[in-house]
Amino acid sequence: MGEQDVIDLLMAQHGLIRDLFDEVEQAPPDRVEEAFDRLTRMLSVHETAEEEIVHPYARRKLDNGQGVVGDRLHEENRAKRLLLELHKGGVDHPRFWERLQELRAAVTVHARSEERYEFAKLRARTSTVERRAMAAAVKAAESLAPLRPHPGTETATKNMLMGTPIALMERAREMIRKGLGKHG
Repeated sequence: MGEQDVIDLLMAQHGLIRDLFDEVEQAPPDRVEEAFDRLTRMLSVHETAEEEIVHPYARRKLDNGQGVVGDRLHEENRAKRLLLELHKGGVDHPRFWERLQELRAAVTVHARSEERYEFAKLRARTSTVERRAMAAAVKAAESLAPLRPHPGTETATKNMLMGTPIALMERAREMIRKGLGKHG
């Protein structure tokens, strides 16, 4: 795929997330859980990578970026909590579709805020080389990210201390379930 700009990578992922919401909403009843699992996984790894790589870098580059990054972390925590509630209740919960719309709205506002307030400033204050290095770091972080939401781990330190062991357990559990022919 070659070298990639981190902002282009993350914005493409925002588009994929929108598509995954559509996929869940349009899935036949027997495929909703599978589509929702893909959405959950994408949201989880995407946010973890942003929290470990992008937001700490933005804090340093954007005049300590506390407001810009702090606001994004608050939004991410809210979205993680909504996603966790949805995941725990399952796709058969009576309020699943209502809660999914609430999650979609929260994620959409968050993505737009990142693109407008964080990514635009980051692009203006970083070099191409920095953004390419960050893209490589984001991809590495995603490969070790948890597959499910874990609210309260919105810092790089907490993600690395807690997220990586959780991710390894989740991935091992997923492999075992697949080996046994079980879903979810």
